[in-house]
Amino acid sequence: MNTDLIFDNTEIAFSLKTDSELERAYFLFKMISIEPLVRIGTVATNFAIKAHLPIEGLIRSTVFDHFCGGVNEEDCLSVIDKMYDKGVSSVLDYSVEGKENEKEFDSAKDKILKIIDFAKELNAIPIAVFKPTGFGRLSLYEKITKGDKLTVKEQSEWENVVNRFDAVCRKAKANDVAVLIDAEESWMQGAADSLVTQMMEKYNTEKPIVYNTLQMYRHDRLDFLKVEHKKAKIGKYFLGYKLVRGAYMEKENERAEEKGYKSPICKSKALTDENFNAGLRYILDNLDCMSVFAGTHNEDSSYLLMNLMKEKGLLNNDPRIWFGQLYGMSDHISFNLANKGYNVAKYIPFGPVKDVMPYLIRRAEENTSVAGQTGRELALLTKEKKRRKTL
Repeated sequence: MNTDLIFDNTEIAFSLKTDSELERAYFLFKMISIEPLVRIGTVATNFAIKAHLPIEGLIRSTVFDHFCGGVNEEDCLSVIDKMYDKGVSSVLDYSVEGKENEKEFDSAKDKILKIIDFAKELNAIPIAVFKPTGFGRLSLYEKITKGDKLTVKEQSEWENVVNRFDAVCRKAKANDVAVLIDAEESWMQGAADSLVTQMMEKYNTEKPIVYNTLQMYRHDRLDFLKVEHKKAKIGKYFLGYKLVRGAYMEKENERAEEKGYKSPICKSKALTDENFNAGLRYILDNLDCMSVFAGTHNEDSSYLLMNLMKEKGLLNNDPRIWFGQLYGMSDHISFNLANKGYNVAKYIPFGPVKDVMPYLIRRAEENTSVAGQTGRELALLTKEKKRRKTL
């Protein structure tokens, strides 16, 4: 890589953290690095919440405040403002999961509409996000993906899902706020993909407003991207894609084995990396009609994207290219990129503490299972602790 190596600058990476916040981050990642502790902690936390034990204060002051911005939009404002002062934008992510009825789906839609209004007033929030299953039942997406016939009731339910998507995408276009639509399990994704393509065709007429998400640990996603590109050229609309590696690998592999079909997941981490990087290259070669939000904590892929931009003579802040990381992780990537003038956004999860717990547990488990991730965070935090002691 010929790009200057910038990600080892811990002074810039942790410039927003006080000494006590640095110590808390070190303690949390130290705990997360111990797999049995994560398993025990997960069980104990779930039990305590179900038993209504008074542990929300403890969760709030530790893991919640590290990985989440607050309990509501206003609560996140101080975090948003501080990060924007350093050039890092925010994507407010309402991280309440597992809802199942129409009233809750309407409530989630209203929450996203409120965030888009909120974003219109703040340059620091150029992007909104939602999950397809926030707007409709997973089993309904699954039935449509399989091509099964819907009952009259289910057809009406699906029309409600389409209307929720449409309301959000219409508001996003009116407010000139991009909206990222997350990807989920492969067995429901076909229905979501078709619906997002409809929204792109309708609202991406001048530039990408609606972004679909490609999980590049799926070996079919590059081909999917090429097919969508052909459709967009014929339909004369723009494409926006968030590229991620993916978050459901164990679940995907287990289901494929259980049901006896070929897993959609790449056979190795190296093949996933190749696929992700090939996706970046393809989009960068077609920027006339595509934009990318590179959601990655991988240093090599981040350097690759920087190099591709440099090779093509693009400005660091080209509006068609964004880098994204999760709040509470990979600050060495986010803040060092922002310091060099790249477009960077942190996903900031928020919501009531007990409702956000499934998200927080996933983050802890992911950090435990992804090789090297927690070790890298600890090494960087240790380096910054030492640097501050020598000042």
